[in-house]
Amino acid sequence: MKTEISYRPNILLMLADDMGYSDLGCFGSEISTPNLDALAAGGLRMTQLYNCARCCPSRAALLTGLYPHQAGIGHMVHDYGLPSYQGYLRTDAVTLGEVLRAAGYRTGYAGKWHTGGFVGRGLKHRKDYRFGDPKRPLPTDRGFDRFYGNPAGGGSYFDPWPLVDQDRIVPTSSDFYTTDHYTSAALRFIEEAIADGKPFFVHLCFNAPHWPLHAREEDIARYIGRYRDGWDALRTARHERLKGMRLLDPRWPISPRDEQAPPWDEVQLQEWEDARMAVYAAQVDRLDQNVGRCVARLRDLGVLDNTLIIFVSDNGGSAEFLRENGRAELENPYTRDGRPVRIGNIPGLRPGAADTFMSYGLPWANASNAPFRRFKSWVHEGGISTPFIAHWPAVIAPGGIAHAPAHFVDLAATLIEIAGAKYPSEYEDRAIQPLEGESFAALLRGKPWDRSAPMFWEHEGNCAVRRGPWKLVRRYPGPWELYHLDRDRTELEDLSGKYPDLVRQLAQEYDRWAARAGVLDWPEVLVRRSSH
Repeated sequence: MKTEISYRPNILLMLADDMGYSDLGCFGSEISTPNLDALAAGGLRMTQLYNCARCCPSRAALLTGLYPHQAGIGHMVHDYGLPSYQGYLRTDAVTLGEVLRAAGYRTGYAGKWHTGGFVGRGLKHRKDYRFGDPKRPLPTDRGFDRFYGNPAGGGSYFDPWPLVDQDRIVPTSSDFYTTDHYTSAALRFIEEAIADGKPFFVHLCFNAPHWPLHAREEDIARYIGRYRDGWDALRTARHERLKGMRLLDPRWPISPRDEQAPPWDEVQLQEWEDARMAVYAAQVDRLDQNVGRCVARLRDLGVLDNTLIIFVSDNGGSAEFLRENGRAELENPYTRDGRPVRIGNIPGLRPGAADTFMSYGLPWANASNAPFRRFKSWVHEGGISTPFIAHWPAVIAPGGIAHAPAHFVDLAATLIEIAGAKYPSEYEDRAIQPLEGESFAALLRGKPWDRSAPMFWEHEGNCAVRRGPWKLVRRYPGPWELYHLDRDRTELEDLSGKYPDLVRQLAQEYDRWAARAGVLDWPEVLVRRSSH
């Protein structure tokens, strides 16, 4: 079936959760991702697109074109009593859903929301959850016609809570798996828009491959045994493939194995570690299968050529560790069929099933982020570098690679320009903050583009500023480090001692931005967190 719609492009914005820079085949991975690889081959990869280091801050920046603090999510989703740390999207920020709906788009949101205040997932929180709470806005409160997904953060892939369809909590089915069902919802929203003869903006937010390690058995089976050579060999192989693809400068050596990761030949439970990474790979594989579903349906509907598909990740691979007796309140302690959930990285316990709740751990996250340093929540390159793919057959030439640095705040400006929409100074009689992002639509059209303003980051005291090739970065509570990323993107040669004047200049730029954006020193945030 082919249906004619407006000349304006459709937009499908896909977001992965906790996926590292080198976790896709088209970014050097051994994981099977043929559908995303095909989009990359037929479109454009950007090698220096930066997120905001953590789930909800990145999502806030992506949706609004503002830095996370300006959007209301300076830390996470708890309310610390200040507009920049209220934990949900501010009303003086406008979302892509609101801007594009005003421009005539049908808007849909499928998957993980995590920008709408605190939604406790443990049993003790469930009686407190209610709709219509202004401190817990849903996508339908912020410009999206349709919503199906989870307002909270990470959780079970087989039985998440709360699972919301528009304005009601709905049960999961016996065959439920988030990646599959979120995609099905996104496809419904696309079909509804086409039936109405309108262009669509659909934001498909996978929770994969965020912990817990939950995957379908048939996907896991393809990867068991593949990681018996360990994380050291994996990092090296991915680095070599990235260089061969011209995504990395061959002058940049791989960063050393993280100091908290043991050499592989000293690991005792290698079979268990292989299984952890196998399940993670299976989660990525299943995500890619669902990307293939989207592409196939767009092709069948006759709208693939004029649909801009963008794929990004909200932060780098996660080194978060789930203790055997920790984080138990995150989930129902029982599966849908009544089995107790075994929570934590329990040595020897095979991950993947609904009655387990594990993460893949720091050493494998170090491989996900190869060749870079650090992880999710840090703002060194491993925490903020995302694989970026843009595919738009009517406009983007195939096989492109762009090395121009850009930031998540730039995506909203880009999509607004491409949609022919107007970013408002007022919305529903409220003054709206001006966009921080700069459109890189020219880059998608094959033209030169360079960002004019510096880029900034802050999360949990980890902070950075990048101007041109220079990046000033620090890991809280440590000192500033200075790197020239054109020569040293793996951040191995700290030049702060050699260029003290440049350190002072960039630090002053950071301080001016932090004051303007409402950034607090991390100790003050901790005080506010303990008092709220």
